[in-house]
Amino acid sequence: MHFVQAKSLLTRWNGMNLYRGCTHGCAYCDSRGSCYNIGHDFEDVAVKANAPELLEDTLRRRRKPCMIGTGSMSDPYQPIERDLCLTRRCLELICDYGFGASVITKSDLVLRDIELLSEINRRTKAVVQVTLTIADDGLSRLIEPGVCPSSRRFETLCELRDRHIPTIVWLCPFLPWITDTDKNFLTLLGWCVEAQVQGIVCFGVGLTLREGNREHYYAFLDRHFPGLSARYRATYGNAYNVVSENNDHLMRRFDETCERRGILHMPDECFAYVAAFPEMQPRLF
Repeated sequence: MHFVQAKSLLTRWNGMNLYRGCTHGCAYCDSRGSCYNIGHDFEDVAVKANAPELLEDTLRRRRKPCMIGTGSMSDPYQPIERDLCLTRRCLELICDYGFGASVITKSDLVLRDIELLSEINRRTKAVVQVTLTIADDGLSRLIEPGVCPSSRRFETLCELRDRHIPTIVWLCPFLPWITDTDKNFLTLLGWCVEAQVQGIVCFGVGLTLREGNREHYYAFLDRHFPGLSARYRATYGNAYNVVSENNDHLMRRFDETCERRGILHMPDECFAYVAAFPEMQPRLF
């Protein structure tokens, strides 16, 4: 971990990444891609120490509130957040200035801030987005060693449901010949239904591999699934989008289930829902 002074924070889409890099250790992580120009060891997380000050300056000057998102590139609730509380400080500012918040995480540490998220949701809107990809806890601990297993994330979704905080699940990625099974996919989909999620983002059954994360992923396969990286190379070459042979029938089940349950399931639908800031009723004095 090292500290940096950021020159800016919010993107033009009102997103922010408070940390750059991650210690979750997920074998498939797309954020390792060289195109993102991390510029340091991925596990040596860069902490944007002045993020709260930059955020407050921006919120103070904004005439119209909107949704502020975090977690698109680096998890805002990775282990160092427990001590640094950078995400919490930013959520407090979002709450104080009357903005909405959306966080994307794989960590149950988000429950530390459930009262704060509830207050934001009471005043405006808060959405928690959680990644689910591996139902089997043993396999989850192997592939995503630095984060709580998906079963705990399911419990987290249920706790958020009980507090009436809307949730979106990122149902991805799925690793061909490892996690792209009917049992795994349909178990996770069933959890989404039980947790009464607002929407599910699923780009298909597969994963993305690009320069940087491809090499890391194949090295993981060589350690734990000998011979499988050769099968990937023979089947997919250097393709960016790696699609499972089980994609078509599982996506049919996905679409049918979501339509029957009234769950948003087209990515653009989910993104529009998250970005929409509620119209506030004028106060009467």
